[in-house]
Amino acid sequence: MQPTKLTVRKDKKSLEIAFGDTEIHELSAEMLRVLSPSAEAQGHSPEQRKTIGGKRDVEIMQMEPVGNYAVRITFDDMHNTGIFSWTYLRELGQQKEERWAEHLAELEEKGMAR
Repeated sequence: MQPTKLTVRKDKKSLEIAFGDTEIHELSAEMLRVLSPSAEAQGHSPEQRKTIGGKRDVEIMQMEPVGNYAVRITFDDMHNTGIFSWTYLRELGQQKEERWAEHLAELEEKGMAR
C-alpha cells in the first residue's frame, strides 16, 4: 500500500506518513537512521546487524522517491544508502514502541549512547 501522505516536519526531526485517512505514523529521524534498512546497518545477515548509537540529533535532509515502492532518505550525517519501502515504513509505524524499546535496550546493554 502506497502512503497517502509523506511529510518531513519543519524541524527535520521526524517524518509523518499516512496510509489512508486513519493510519498515521510519526517516525523520528533518529529512529529511521538507526533502524535504516541499509546494508551498513543491517548487514547481509542477522549476525551482521549493527547497533547504531550517537544519532539523537540527526536530521532528515532530503527524500527521493524510488520507483513506486520506496523512498531514499538522506540524513545530515550523509547516510543515504537505506531504501525505505512503504511496507517497511508501515511496519516501523505499527511497531514503533516495541522496535524503539528494543533499540534502547541494545544501546544500554552495549554501553552506547543515543
